[in-house]
Amino acid sequence: VTGACFVLAALRLAGAALLSPGSCAFEDSACGYEWDYAHLPWTLHGEGHYISVDTSYEGEKAVLSSPDLYSEEWSCVRLIYQIAVTSETSPDPARLNLYLRQEGESFDRLLWSAKEPSDSWLIASLDLMNSTKKYKIVLEGEMGQDKSASIAVFEIKITPGYCIECDFEENHLCGFVNRWNPNVNWFVGGGNIRNSQSILSKDHTLNSELGHYMYVDSVYVKHFQEVAQLISPKTTAPMSGCLSFYYQLKQESSIVFTIYLRDTSGFYEEIWKTDSALSVDWALAEVDFNALYPVEVIFEVAFNSARGGYVALDDISFSPVYCSNQTGMRTPFNPAEAGCNFEEDLCNFYQDHKDGPGWSRVKVKRNIYRAGDHTTGFGYYLLANTKFTSQPGYIGRLYGPTLPGNLQFCLRFYYALYGFFKMSGTFAVYIFEENHVVQEKIWSVLDSPKGVWTQAEISFKKPMPCKVI
Repeated sequence: VTGACFVLAALRLAGAALLSPGSCAFEDSACGYEWDYAHLPWTLHGEGHYISVDTSYEGEKAVLSSPDLYSEEWSCVRLIYQIAVTSETSPDPARLNLYLRQEGESFDRLLWSAKEPSDSWLIASLDLMNSTKKYKIVLEGEMGQDKSASIAVFEIKITPGYCIECDFEENHLCGFVNRWNPNVNWFVGGGNIRNSQSILSKDHTLNSELGHYMYVDSVYVKHFQEVAQLISPKTTAPMSGCLSFYYQLKQESSIVFTIYLRDTSGFYEEIWKTDSALSVDWALAEVDFNALYPVEVIFEVAFNSARGGYVALDDISFSPVYCSNQTGMRTPFNPAEAGCNFEEDLCNFYQDHKDGPGWSRVKVKRNIYRAGDHTTGFGYYLLANTKFTSQPGYIGRLYGPTLPGNLQFCLRFYYALYGFFKMSGTFAVYIFEENHVVQEKIWSVLDSPKGVWTQAEISFKKPMPCKVI
């Protein structure tokens, strides 16, 4: 018994040592995470291995911040959490937010937010781009108006690599989920589970019967064209490069194995389809991948009969370099080049001075009457020349860089208005299609608090190259 206890303790210590900075399972401690005593307290439940906040205390929110973190490599944050409420129809529901607080910035960047209640834990996966700055992860629980809401965080895990990568060796499956179908579904195969339904003798990762993989089998197919979908976590940062994975396919009648990208509006784009009827050993597939806005990767298998066969999947990985067998690929559009914080210059924005006096890059000391710039509070921003705003017909135009056609874009900016008696028409955004010389208004300010930085977000997609004005 003593030996067994010693082995168990050693395994626990080894597991603790493997946790990367910023990761925490909340078993015995909060791992350096600290809560803000100006707000609601977080409670550590050592026996249940989670940390939580609820409405037993009066207050609007609870804030939990990580120790200083540093990573020059791309990494993935996985958050296992639960939101429990008594009323699912509250106009102001409980919400869990995750922010990134970078060194030298006075604003926390919202990376993710959730308000869906559940009876069990959920998983969120968030990509963190490589950076040379120190940062903190900040969790904020907003309690809303529900009288007995609670928010629990079971685990935070930060791992090197991309969130869409997975070897299926961990029980949370990297946040991949099966879209349930009464007849055909993706299952976990392998491992030393008694009476396991495994269809293969070995996985690809470990080349062992103990390793795990995902598979879908036709044995329960009842209808023509039955479909099973395995869905990745949604990307949260722009990515382009090579998506690769290993698969086995045994086909006795028609099987179609297809990879799609699905954006937030539900639009599907096919990026790969198998061209072989049989793969008795693990075969490598590579496909060029462009996710410049949030997408899910969907691994879909369609069967036409119960004797169709099976598909197995393992070791999904991503490289920021395009697949070696692809040549002549056009350079992908980098959305970072279409944005600007105006700290150094106008970036790729410009003005046509035939429009008259327009926008000036200015730096204003903040005081009780006027906020500083939005980036740091002490930097530069653009100001439409106030000397001319009272003149009828005054227009200042700022032109953005050319954006490629047929891509879904999200335009986000911050604005503040001073001195206008009526808001409507004072500030607007147009899309300018160069080939057709067509302008289309896609946004205009209706009403907003004066003198306060306000965020606007606009989604658009045009078939032709265009500019934002």
